[in-house]
Amino acid sequence: MTATPRAIRTWAIVDAVLVVILVIVALTTAGGGGSGDAARPSASASSSASSSPAASTGTTAFKLPSGNIACVMSDDGVTCTIASITYDPPAVAGCDGTTGHVIVLNADGVAFSCETGPAPTVAGADVETLQYGSKATSGTYTCTSATDGVTCVDGDGTGFQLARAKWSKLG
Repeated sequence: MTATPRAIRTWAIVDAVLVVILVIVALTTAGGGGSGDAARPSASASSSASSSPAASTGTTAFKLPSGNIACVMSDDGVTCTIASITYDPPAVAGCDGTTGHVIVLNADGVAFSCETGPAPTVAGADVETLQYGSKATSGTYTCTSATDGVTCVDGDGTGFQLARAKWSKLG
């Protein structure tokens, strides 16, 4: 059975959501839990476009108009995937797989993930588009779409700028 490009994109987005959920679980477990009265995470997106990324499951997912970059946000962090890169991928300690295509921003800072599967593909029509010049926000995290890539930061200004030609750490 041959996977279709749409199926591969869907699995890439599902993978990104699972990474965010894993980070949330890890942070919750490492933090010793809490009172149990914590409110359910909520996400919101604001956009100058008529449609904005949905936040029905406590996460916000969007792609840039080119489709090359797609991100999933929650109150606990941001995970962005980039299908096509021309920069030298950063090394990830202990990684025998591929790096440079998945970047995470959370309470621990900014880090690239080690991926053992194929690189992500361009996001499909099933992912909401965050128009250039628009922002999406979840908790203290904000991502801004621009013609030169996406910039995602936390409330302290720590974050990253990601584009096909380069990436940089902020803060």
